[in-house]
Amino acid sequence: MNVFRALSDLEANDHVHLGRLLILISVFAGDDGIGTIEGLTKLAKLDFLLRYPTYLERALRQRGKPTVRVEVAEHERLSVESSMVRFRYGPWDFRYRRFINLLVAKGLAEVNIKGRTIEVGLTPTGVEVADRLSNDERFSDIARRARLLKTHFDYEGTYLMKLIYQMFPEITTLRLGEEIRP
Repeated sequence: MNVFRALSDLEANDHVHLGRLLILISVFAGDDGIGTIEGLTKLAKLDFLLRYPTYLERALRQRGKPTVRVEVAEHERLSVESSMVRFRYGPWDFRYRRFINLLVAKGLAEVNIKGRTIEVGLTPTGVEVADRLSNDERFSDIARRARLLKTHFDYEGTYLMKLIYQMFPEITTLRLGEEIRP
């Protein structure tokens, strides 16, 4: 199997994305597991930084924060996955609603609507699965980086969106479908 096929298969694997989102939501839910991520914009922007660690590293550097805990591996800097595609609303994967619906259908997450804001939290089963994933060596980078996000980027969705567009103006100037390079 060639590398491009392997990366394509990995990108198409919903379980990888669901696991990453479970860990992200779990970290933001807090130790008791009852918190939520308020808004799909916040979820998408946090996941952008989690999914693309070179951008997380740049964001921390621009904010004058240490970057050593990001621990970006060389393959992450050079891989096809280190770049992303500009979607309709900047770094927003059109599959988020589907991913959230899958988490809810599997009994791992729950969604509440407050006004126009969608809050995403975990069920007790979701907390257990997220804990297992966080302690799995294969997800250790994701868990560590999610904690960095909680420490340094726990803002309201709109503020986080503006901050990301300020830090990465190239995201807003590309055409739809164009590759964003770190």
